[in-house]
Amino acid sequence: MLAPLTVSLLVASGVLGLIAGHHLVRRRRVDDLLLLVGAAIELGLVVQLVHGLTQAGAIGDGSERATFVAYLFTVLVILPVTIYIAIKEKTQWSMAVVLGGAVVVAILIARVQQIWSLNA
Repeated sequence: MLAPLTVSLLVASGVLGLIAGHHLVRRRRVDDLLLLVGAAIELGLVVQLVHGLTQAGAIGDGSERATFVAYLFTVLVILPVTIYIAIKEKTQWSMAVVLGGAVVVAILIARVQQIWSLNA
């Protein structure tokens, strides 16, 4: 996997989590900055998906390869769903959903990197 991309995605997920946490404390809703950071993360995740799919053959164990590919596809869905929920939800707790989504994305990215490091 591309280590700089993985680190960038982890940092961006942390930034998204901080923005969502700030909005949660201040009782603010979705704004342009949050959407922009989410879109940048999604773009990076698409690049990671394409690169990961082209390199997945290097993982010898079939079950680990399947897990790796499943994580690559699953992580793409998390942020759009959480941001959609945040837009539809009109309370302050919508930012808690985005914060949770940012944490899940960071965990899945770390797990993808872990599978890659152990098997490729």
